[in-house]
Amino acid sequence: MVRMSADERRESVIRAAIAEFAQGGYYGTSTEAIAKRVGVSQPYLFRLFPGKKAIFAAASLRCIDDVCRVLGEAGEGLEGEEAVHAMAQAYVRMIQEQPERLRMQMQTFIAVAAAEAEGDHEFGEAVRAGWMRLWETVHLPLGADENETTNFLAYGMLINTLAAMGFPPDHRVWQGMYPSARVSGPADGQGS
Repeated sequence: MVRMSADERRESVIRAAIAEFAQGGYYGTSTEAIAKRVGVSQPYLFRLFPGKKAIFAAASLRCIDDVCRVLGEAGEGLEGEEAVHAMAQAYVRMIQEQPERLRMQMQTFIAVAAAEAEGDHEFGEAVRAGWMRLWETVHLPLGADENETTNFLAYGMLINTLAAMGFPPDHRVWQGMYPSARVSGPADGQGS
């Protein structure tokens, strides 16, 4: 049996945490469930991460990084409308193929609001910094135009909302969406 390095084990914890937190949120997910999914003990989990908040933050920031990577790759070398459509298609494909990424994003927004309400600003600052990386990722391919960047990200949030609520692809709420940004099937992992 090949032993995993601490970095490989941390990576497996982040992947498991995304799946667990996406389903149950921060408050509804136990570290025991994450440890069980990875196949490690809770004490070992806490050798890799100082606590549940750190695990949740790592999962949240990984999702942001993944979105940045997907959009960056899709928009590479493209500009304007070509970039808009390539990045929109790549994003919709990602949330359809990995619906836990969409759910984790939604859980992240809720957790930031809850943390901020409790006076804990550190998590929100980290997520806002990640959002700014996302903003920069799409800003240049969209001609470094602030209005285009804002519009693109606003459509992205609408896609998140409609997909998370389970609107079917033929529902009229999708009709005003870029054709390249319309879902082609359920975004809940049940098909596409």
